[in-house]
Amino acid sequence: MASYDVIIIGGGPGGYVCAIRCAQLGLKTACVEGRETLGGTCLNVGCIPSKALLHASHQLHEAEHNFEKMGLSAGKVKVDWKQMLAYKDDVIGQNTKGIEFLFKKNKVDWLKGWGSIPEAGKVKVGDEIHEAKAIVIASGSEPSPVPGADVTVDEKVVVTSTGALALPKVPKRMVVIGAGVIGLEMGSVYARLGAEVEVIEFLDAITPGMDSEVQKTFQRILSKQGLKFTMGAAVQKVETKGGKATVTYKLRKDDSEHTTEADVVLCATGRRPYTDGLGLEGVGVELTERGQVKTDDHWQTTAKGIYAIGDAIEGPMLAHKAEDEGMAVAEVIAGKHGHVNYGVIPGVIYTAPEVASVGKTEDQLKKDGVAYKVGKFSFMGNGRAKAVFQGEGFVKLLADKETDRVLGCHIIGPGAGDLIHEICVGMEFGASAEDIALTCHAHPTFSEAVREAALACGDGAIHA
Repeated sequence: MASYDVIIIGGGPGGYVCAIRCAQLGLKTACVEGRETLGGTCLNVGCIPSKALLHASHQLHEAEHNFEKMGLSAGKVKVDWKQMLAYKDDVIGQNTKGIEFLFKKNKVDWLKGWGSIPEAGKVKVGDEIHEAKAIVIASGSEPSPVPGADVTVDEKVVVTSTGALALPKVPKRMVVIGAGVIGLEMGSVYARLGAEVEVIEFLDAITPGMDSEVQKTFQRILSKQGLKFTMGAAVQKVETKGGKATVTYKLRKDDSEHTTEADVVLCATGRRPYTDGLGLEGVGVELTERGQVKTDDHWQTTAKGIYAIGDAIEGPMLAHKAEDEGMAVAEVIAGKHGHVNYGVIPGVIYTAPEVASVGKTEDQLKKDGVAYKVGKFSFMGNGRAKAVFQGEGFVKLLADKETDRVLGCHIIGPGAGDLIHEICVGMEFGASAEDIALTCHAHPTFSEAVREAALACGDGAIHA
């Protein structure tokens, strides 16, 4: 029986970051992970492989639509799907091996296998039981089933995001159930690769929770790229026969029933915490009604000495949120002060164009009765964006009407996922829109659009 200061259950972004930080703070640390590679869903079958395919398919789009405009002639570009998947797998391998190296560098023990908590202060992995002064649950999440529908996932014809990353060939027709981040990212990949993609969404707007103006603009752009949207539709069932699928759904507006055919159906209706087999009930760890692990302000569960972070607890299911919590709980366990500013956690959709947001939406500010002002700037006024055929979209900055303090920002356009962090840093320091407007931005860069939006909160943008 080995004894540790901390054992983390789960080697995803939350778990491995927590383990490394614990070790850096002088704690004897182990991380339990049953996969053959570290990195959890994100590095193995989520964030990283999907970004590889998004990048590859975007390069195809550039070759097919923009190369000739720039004087580049290379003939018709062919898609070698097997090689594209091999490229994706190589990217996964580089990243997962990198985490394994970091574990060795920081002297974190990897306990290979699936973990459970048989009693307080103990973690069972396989047939071995290890002692720990503190245990951190970082078990992540799994795809949610389609609510209220008869759908059986086989990861061949009816797939989750995991299966969608490893299809044997590009389907001629794909139906995506759910217009959230995962559905739109993977849908856009296959649309660029030549598939006919239909997105079926229960609500009347895509990307639930995002700024409504961004939602409308984003859907319009994706529609121009070839994605078809069926909104306000409740999927009833998915039937498979002969390697094909039939999706039956009802329109909420009139309760009429419809069917649509597909070679592949991607179920992308969100994710749910994964806590099966951990033995939480037996050690007094309570769950919420939604199956999330209950924690206090210091990520302590209802059982002393057991903490939880990431997708397993409340909050947005984002890798970087889990990482922040992983570092924070490590600080707490080490007797320091851990902190996460939940008001400044950005969200990004890695389509082309990218979509990014942080802070409050205009809809939330209206609902809360907050007096605010809007600074908006179109990428059509940005020289760099026009030079690379990415003038669609805008930066929208929201600031307090009286104090000018930045309350939120919403970007749809080139590099949005990187641009948003200027606002994140600004919000951490309590910046005003004027602070951003008075900061010199290099020319020509996409970031100038952020400055212009900040200027629009005051006397006006220059290039609008």
